[in-house]
Amino acid sequence: MLAEELLIFNGEGALWQTARPLLEAALRLEQNDDMYTWHGWRKRRIDVFLSALPSPCSLVIGVWDTLPATSTRPAQDKLVLGVTCKVEEGVVRSICTFDQFASAGLKPVDELEIGMEDALEIMYYARKQVAPVAWALFIEKPAWDEWLFTPTDKGALLDKLASHGRCVLMGSQATSYEHHEH
Repeated sequence: MLAEELLIFNGEGALWQTARPLLEAALRLEQNDDMYTWHGWRKRRIDVFLSALPSPCSLVIGVWDTLPATSTRPAQDKLVLGVTCKVEEGVVRSICTFDQFASAGLKPVDELEIGMEDALEIMYYARKQVAPVAWALFIEKPAWDEWLFTPTDKGALLDKLASHGRCVLMGSQATSYEHHEH
């Protein structure tokens, strides 16, 4: 699932602080047998999913949360998690935040918005800086939390969230999506 020598890029800042607990959960999955689960996630299922991906490729995740309005500003959507993982031969080799793409030309993370235009830009920089994008998930925070923490069939739940417009799943693998949970 994770390479022995996992490279972390931009391992500081708000986006990394949000990603760090997810890496810690992945390390716990990696170090335990398949009987161990983390909110419905199992190492074997993740390994099957990763091994079915083209090599090399990238997985992109962008999560937006809505900040409530205050007396000085209206409600606004803010990127709270933005990471790209490079996968080679079924193993995650590196993880970087979207901050890395800003140095290559992507607008600053604080200016990224929910929407197709910024999603396509993020995917462009992921392909350019990391590897071709197999999957990109752009999702609202409540839907992300539901998908991440609900111990259920992750593929079916993601399909349900997408069909209800609560996330967008894009990438070169999107047309051949199969549940790798079985």
